[in-house]
Amino acid sequence: MSFFIKYITMRVTVYCASSNKVDKKYYNETHRLATSLIKNNCSVIYGGGANGLMGHLADTALELGGNVVGIMPHFMTQVEWNHNNLTELILVDDMHRRKAIMLERAEAIVALAGGCGTLEELSEAITLKRLGKITCPIIIVNTDGFYNSLIDFLNKMIDENFLREEHREIWTVVDNADQVYNAICNAPKWQADAIKFAAV
Repeated sequence: MSFFIKYITMRVTVYCASSNKVDKKYYNETHRLATSLIKNNCSVIYGGGANGLMGHLADTALELGGNVVGIMPHFMTQVEWNHNNLTELILVDDMHRRKAIMLERAEAIVALAGGCGTLEELSEAITLKRLGKITCPIIIVNTDGFYNSLIDFLNKMIDENFLREEHREIWTVVDNADQVYNAICNAPKWQADAIKFAAV
């Protein structure tokens, strides 16, 4: 065990893929993120899976002595095969409750590379922050340009007045996981009354 956790400084929800077939570079990035978060005494909250980047995130954090909380719907234990060695595994009735708990517990949100589930989770977090329902930092890890198209799309929404210029501060984009913790600490402050300027 490389690090000894004396206290938890921050609860970080991480969205990422459950696929075992993704390129090694995404596993490497996941490893760096888990290492950085545990080194900085963060608790990891994620989808509870044992496969793909989800499993690697949990395994790495646990090996380093970290606190890892997984949240998964009962039905999905047959698909993503829930991780059996977590600090805490919360089984819920459906995807809606899973996402709600991940958001409720988050003091920061990080999106690694992922598929449609990760995209849905990230989109919901951005929408809720726009409305002031959450105020925590949202960090997008753009590994090897993975999220370039999404970032261009978000900017297009602003450029064409579907979002306001102020909404660029909802999310922060970093090139790699080593930049995540500093990005969380230095993210622009967001107000709970953001609904006042949610409309364009």
